[in-house]
Amino acid sequence: MSHVNNLESQHNDPAFANIWQELKWRGLVHVSTDETELEKLLAGDPITYYCGFDPTAPSLHLGNLVQLLVMRRLQLAGHKPLGLVGGSTGLIGDPRPTAERTLNTKDTVAEWVGYLQGQVRRFLSFEGENSARMVNNLDWTAPLSAIDFLREIGKHFRVGTMLRKDAVASRLSSDEGISYTEFSYQILQGMDYLQLFRDYGCALQTGGSDQWGNLTSGTELIRKVEGKSVHAMGTPLITNSDGTKFGKSEGNAIWLDPEMCSPYTFYQFWLNTADADVVDRLKVFTFLSRAEIETLGQAVAERPFAREGQKKLAFEVTSLVHGVDATEKVIAASAALFGNGDLTVLDERTLEAATAELPSATISAEGLGIIDLLVASGLSDSKSAARRTVGEGGAYVNNTKVSDPDAVIAQDELLHGRYLLLRRGKKNLATIEVSA
Repeated sequence: MSHVNNLESQHNDPAFANIWQELKWRGLVHVSTDETELEKLLAGDPITYYCGFDPTAPSLHLGNLVQLLVMRRLQLAGHKPLGLVGGSTGLIGDPRPTAERTLNTKDTVAEWVGYLQGQVRRFLSFEGENSARMVNNLDWTAPLSAIDFLREIGKHFRVGTMLRKDAVASRLSSDEGISYTEFSYQILQGMDYLQLFRDYGCALQTGGSDQWGNLTSGTELIRKVEGKSVHAMGTPLITNSDGTKFGKSEGNAIWLDPEMCSPYTFYQFWLNTADADVVDRLKVFTFLSRAEIETLGQAVAERPFAREGQKKLAFEVTSLVHGVDATEKVIAASAALFGNGDLTVLDERTLEAATAELPSATISAEGLGIIDLLVASGLSDSKSAARRTVGEGGAYVNNTKVSDPDAVIAQDELLHGRYLLLRRGKKNLATIEVSA
């Protein structure tokens, strides 16, 4: 994937005394090691920090995007990021609260490592004095024998402490229990931090607060083995104001890969943000300044019907992930669906994504009479109802009004040679695919 997002245009808000104060204001600090020390560290000379991403799927999702943007903000403050994609930890998977993960094959995990590295690269700068570096924990885990692992790393972990970690404790009390494989995950993550401390002087690990047990296994290991103090920071898990889980749409995760979640679907997800959540989302997911976000917050409070906050949020985040060109195509598609734009300029993929949720029907090329189309699409219950719709001026094909009930749509009017967008009145839409 290309560098679709414009890294040059991103900057932290100079209105804050330091990056720690900005992270706090954006609601990105839920838990951390010594806050005073960490603020001092981040306000001083450049440090090296890391965040890890496990290839348990072929794409990152919105929860990972939070971490990528924290990494980018720290890089903009002058610090040096290490993006770790877990070729070894991805073979095991961190313990989920409910059940064991399905283990993927080594070939699958290796393939996904490549995909995720490509995604991480798009959000960090790999140029300049504080350029980012990619690391893979398989590089230092694979050569280690089981005996060496137990002697050199395992002896520093106390089982009692490991049992108290949230992810482990919740699984122990479940019917499923926990395998030794997943139980040992925190040791592997602790070893990663130790390795990066030794190789790069890494002094901070960031991650979600649900990873806190794994984050602190690394700080503890470094303290025991090296006698040094390093830091960890956990971001809050983002939830919607109504208590529902953030980042899910119709039961599906919102992925960053356009093949798994189209830019149109991605944009619509942000556009549908509740008024109560808009300001928080703008803080976490955009590089807009505090002043800009406060202005948008005021607009949401005073003119919620205008949805200014949601439109800005959707534009900013979709541009960040998919690029400005793709975002502008999506906005054009949204307008064109409801008659405010030219459907013929939409590429096929954008058109398909924009109409994916609409009622649809497939018919043969012989059945392109307007009455048959309205009935086949379900926009009219019967031929008589369809005739009434046409007679009242409420029937549209590809945004063009059809006034003749005997009209037959010509083949050259098909979008991309096979689609028609039907509309009854202002808001009732359906698609027809014409079979060859």
